[in-house]
Amino acid sequence: MQTTTESPLWRITRNIILITATLAVVFPYFWITLTSIKPPDLVAHPDVWLFSPAWDNWQEVLFESDVPHNLLNSILVGSAAVLIALLVGSPAAYSFSRFRTGGPGVRFGILAAQMVPPAILIIPLFLIMYHTRLLDTLWAVIAAHLTFVLPMVTWFLIGFFDEVPVELEEQAMVDGCTHFQAFYRVVLPVVRPGLAASAIFGFVLSWNDMFYSLLLTGGDAKTLPAAISGFWTFRGIELGKMSVAVMIAIVPVLIASFFIQRYLVRGLGAGAVKA
Repeated sequence: MQTTTESPLWRITRNIILITATLAVVFPYFWITLTSIKPPDLVAHPDVWLFSPAWDNWQEVLFESDVPHNLLNSILVGSAAVLIALLVGSPAAYSFSRFRTGGPGVRFGILAAQMVPPAILIIPLFLIMYHTRLLDTLWAVIAAHLTFVLPMVTWFLIGFFDEVPVELEEQAMVDGCTHFQAFYRVVLPVVRPGLAASAIFGFVLSWNDMFYSLLLTGGDAKTLPAAISGFWTFRGIELGKMSVAVMIAIVPVLIASFFIQRYLVRGLGAGAVKA
């Protein structure tokens, strides 16, 4: 058996590419971190790298603003949207996979909401929330986020259910399970990596949305992305405070990804995007 050895030139080139790509990803976080601890008189000078850290921005954002409350709103909205999407999307994806419900037309039609610009959906959503008196509530934002989280989760899970052998369910039903029991007790544990991967993608989609929160809320129900945009005032951009809020927005996603990375990696390799 022959073994191939890398040439020194290729090894150096590969390392340079990897280092460059890593720096391109890490540098924005590094720059935001520096900006968040810069003294107010240096925030407008991005070329200044050496300075004594000042924690005024952190103190004002954490203790003198509504950002912690907005952070909690984003967590509640993202968690609720993902939970509802999984509860509804899992049986729907199973139905599409096993029974070919509605045929290819309906199967691809579930992505129609993803193709419609949010600016078109916001008008009927706003009117519905206005007449049901749900404006400026978390339920309004959750309902809006389901318009894109639910189709994504459903479509994502179809590929996982396609990978599960039908014989597993048939054996469970031979042992006395109903079709729903076979789905709940046998199939769902098998596609657990897919559920985790779908959950993290759905949560990130919900977490990053600013459009719906900005237009459907204006007070207590405002989420973190909408709150971050509030640092752009008529007096200018409060860059230091905005950097602190951006860093706060990054942390929950990093924590969630860290805890479910094992399921996420398995999920991405298990046919999640199979059509």
